[in-house]
Amino acid sequence: SPQVQPFLPQWLAQPKLVQKRIKDNLVPVGHVPGIHPRLLKRLQVNGIESFFPVQAEVIPAILQSASNGYLMGRGGYRPKDICVSAPTGSGKTLSFVIPIVQVLLDRVVCQVRALVVLPTKELAQQVSKVFNIYADGTGLKVVLITGQKSFAKEQEMLVQKKVTGYCSLADIIVATPGRLTDHINQTPGFSLTQLRFLIVDEADRMIDDMHQNCLNQIVKAAFQVENGSVSNILFQRTKPGPITAASSCYPQIPLQKLLFSATLTQDPEKLQQMNLFQPRLFTSVYSEKKTLREGTETEQDTKYTLPEELSQCYVPCDLNSKPLLLLHFMLTMKFSRVLCFTNSREASHRLFLLVQAFGGVTVAEFSSRLSPNERQRAMKEFEQGKIQLLISTDATARGIDIKGVNYVINYDAPQFIRTYIHRVGRTARAGEAGVAFSLVLRIQERRFLRMLKDAGIRDIKKHPVKGNSLKPLVQQYEEALRKLEKTVK
Repeated sequence: SPQVQPFLPQWLAQPKLVQKRIKDNLVPVGHVPGIHPRLLKRLQVNGIESFFPVQAEVIPAILQSASNGYLMGRGGYRPKDICVSAPTGSGKTLSFVIPIVQVLLDRVVCQVRALVVLPTKELAQQVSKVFNIYADGTGLKVVLITGQKSFAKEQEMLVQKKVTGYCSLADIIVATPGRLTDHINQTPGFSLTQLRFLIVDEADRMIDDMHQNCLNQIVKAAFQVENGSVSNILFQRTKPGPITAASSCYPQIPLQKLLFSATLTQDPEKLQQMNLFQPRLFTSVYSEKKTLREGTETEQDTKYTLPEELSQCYVPCDLNSKPLLLLHFMLTMKFSRVLCFTNSREASHRLFLLVQAFGGVTVAEFSSRLSPNERQRAMKEFEQGKIQLLISTDATARGIDIKGVNYVINYDAPQFIRTYIHRVGRTARAGEAGVAFSLVLRIQERRFLRMLKDAGIRDIKKHPVKGNSLKPLVQQYEEALRKLEKTVK
């Protein structure tokens, strides 16, 4: 029976399409309208001469929505919320960093006006680093809140108590959900009533049940009435509704939501929870008409895009040969700079110990077993080429920009298409080439291929590895296993 198509709201059904092919569609930085000379200079200093397609579309859109300063949108209307769905490594971070720093350049009083929420500490660090580069020398204060510092220390970074009351020490906050919620509830003087931009990065993960509460709390805090002063009555926000004479006679700060993700849910109900206001969707996730041999066109419904320069292969195998296959790729095929994914931290740890016991491969693990400092170090050594194999879990590597990954190996086949997209998207970033190998058990093969096919991914090649080529490794492998048994006991 034909599937019932859910009714898509118009903004989802007719998005603004962004070019997929990054390298062929670079836009010189100077050609993007409206960017402040100061930021153009900073981009230049950082070696950025052209924008990726997504940046060239989204930066002007955000700037335009704040063209009348940050009080009202264009023509006195409330600015539309913006959703961006674009592949991993296509430059989403800069798409919001540049316009937000620019819109806040002429602020006089320090208040929390932009808040970026991200699912992991690593991602938050990465984004705050980019903000710091562009806010440097502007007087804008960027504060990172991830629970790496003590709660009291973070409170000192956020607010200062003066005789006249509390004042904010942050213009832009980059945070993880748990810690942010704690400050909303427990930090005296911490206020989001002047918040102008709420950026939700890796939005699909943030809209999931566990973080939904955090997003609701942010919005509630943003619309809270502060008691006391006259100016607050003046700036009191009203929940969006039709503009009435009463509501338009005093200036209001609109709260604009910007959602970014490589796998932005197309599920209208989920997006409904975000209460978006007349949203606009920018996406490079679209189906290209493919012409078949008979000259008929087929519309391929792709929900996800992968980087253009990514090659994908899968290796049918059985459970016992998986470790041997990984060693075969590393030692016989001499793969370098490999990021390898397992489905759990236990599996990551076991595989790490096994490869270490086998010898001949510089290897590190990258999971929540390690402290943030150890993780930074592993990543740095990997980027410097001192470590050839980094074994990771999904949670740790999601969204993170690791330089120079040549290969992604799915040691455990991912269970969900989103996981697959995010894993293989750690390579082939910013228009570079990369290869993804998935080790797929024979019993998983049908389901795995079906999952990719349903997502419109058809260009994955079968790459069988003959048993003979693994034979030379077997003896040493069994010794490594015995060595491991001893240490585990």
